[in-house]
Amino acid sequence: MTSLCIKIVLVALISIFLSVPALAWDDVGHKITGYIAWQRMSPKARENVIKILRSAPEDSHLSVYYQSYGVRSEADKQLEYFMLVPTWADIVRDRAFPVRFQKYNKGDWHYTSVFWREVGGRAELIADKKPDGQAIEKLAEFEKVLRDPAVSDTEKSIALAWFLHIGGDIHQPLHTSSRVTDREPNGDLGGNTVQITPEGTPRADQQNLHWFWDSIVPRNIPFDFGFCEGCYVKHIAEAFTSRYSIEAEKGGLALSNYTLWKDESLKLAQTEVFRSDLKRFETPSDAYRRNALSVSERRLTIAGYRMGETLNDIFGR
Repeated sequence: MTSLCIKIVLVALISIFLSVPALAWDDVGHKITGYIAWQRMSPKARENVIKILRSAPEDSHLSVYYQSYGVRSEADKQLEYFMLVPTWADIVRDRAFPVRFQKYNKGDWHYTSVFWREVGGRAELIADKKPDGQAIEKLAEFEKVLRDPAVSDTEKSIALAWFLHIGGDIHQPLHTSSRVTDREPNGDLGGNTVQITPEGTPRADQQNLHWFWDSIVPRNIPFDFGFCEGCYVKHIAEAFTSRYSIEAEKGGLALSNYTLWKDESLKLAQTEVFRSDLKRFETPSDAYRRNALSVSERRLTIAGYRMGETLNDIFGR
């Protein structure tokens, strides 16, 4: 793989050990959905998508990630590029590139957080608190842009990168949830305020619940340095799709029904994230970790299917 791939691996591994709150599935998670989506797309859809992405505005830096040189096949280059694209919305958070950051970073596009509380062991929505974030609205908006023949490829390229990213994000349960407690009357920011390290742990060493779920895959399926980074992602993605096949999942894909996607994730946040055995200031148990990995595997897989089938419908004709 290229030096770019090596850098991506290092970023992913660093994210495993740092305790700063994250805003999305980590790079590995987004690349898994990208790989699965690509497998669902026809040659025509792939061709059209790559053409659009390479038309991106120069100041977005989105098109520069395509490596047109080297000995790899064109198909491998396109796959590697497409797998990286869902991570672009996190790449532009880097303040070292102020022009790109100011123009393209949109913090509240990554989530739609519904406020709820636990009452008598049951989840209860808080009707008078409007959800935070614009993920659901943006998914619908970007799909409309991608389907509009009057919109330029340059404009579609940014919509496509965001669509792939948000489509993955909304499948992470904590991107749809803000639990209200006595300790967090304004919500827990998608689990970012729920510490899973002992109370009093220095800030630099703290880990929170959101981070735990974002990084669940690479922490439990470690990178083997005998692999290329793309091979690592492919290995994981194909294991996931073998467990959750398109044949088994296709009837529930509910393409374009972004509210349903959000509701699925919220239900999982209420039942699988905030389980009775989860304790604040304690490392989650092995049983909790194994269940979180299983839930995340299926959510990442379904996200990939949904993204791929949608793009196939739009660009595969």
